[in-house]
Amino acid sequence: MPTFETLLAFFGVAVLLGLSPGPDNLFVLMQSAQRGWRVGLCVVLGLCLGLVVHTAAVALGLAALVAASPLLFTAIKLCGAAYLAWLAWGALRAVARPGEMPLAGAADPLTPARALRWVGRGVVMNLTNPKVLIFFLAFLPQFADPARGSVATQVMVLGCVFMLAALLVFGAIACCSGWFGVLLQRSVRAQNWLNRVAGLVFLGMAVRLALVQR
Repeated sequence: MPTFETLLAFFGVAVLLGLSPGPDNLFVLMQSAQRGWRVGLCVVLGLCLGLVVHTAAVALGLAALVAASPLLFTAIKLCGAAYLAWLAWGALRAVARPGEMPLAGAADPLTPARALRWVGRGVVMNLTNPKVLIFFLAFLPQFADPARGSVATQVMVLGCVFMLAALLVFGAIACCSGWFGVLLQRSVRAQNWLNRVAGLVFLGMAVRLALVQR
């Protein structure tokens, strides 16, 4: 097990990384502003579940295979870019109408099936970004000490700490963005602009991911 001091330092670094602009927190911000904080928290949960997979891949040595295979890396990133482009298309085509705007609150009930759908979107968003996997492969082992036991176990513990930091930071972003979205959703014009901005953000993320190199 890593020492308490190591875990504390790692948690601090993870919080700073969560606050720095990136695809995941931008995704949370835009979805929360469009559809409310509850949907945003579902997306956050999905992103964190994706981190579980990335952590396990690093601990089991599977991440190294992706890092070493240009074909796998390219296939994953193109799937992610296509998914983001699909989200952009949906946002750009969306049209708000009086009385039909998705209020970010109790007026737009979040059913279990709908919640699972948004959790799934968060998982897909995270898993189709190979840069997260490569980052974990390079980042997590730096805080593991072979003298303190199994490196794989330490990596899993560090991954859990990283997920806790992401849950707290992204959760705060979801709640703040969701509250701001409520104000915008009172206006059809503002809602239409929000949809356009979301579409452009997703499109930019798609292009960026498609062009990313290992």
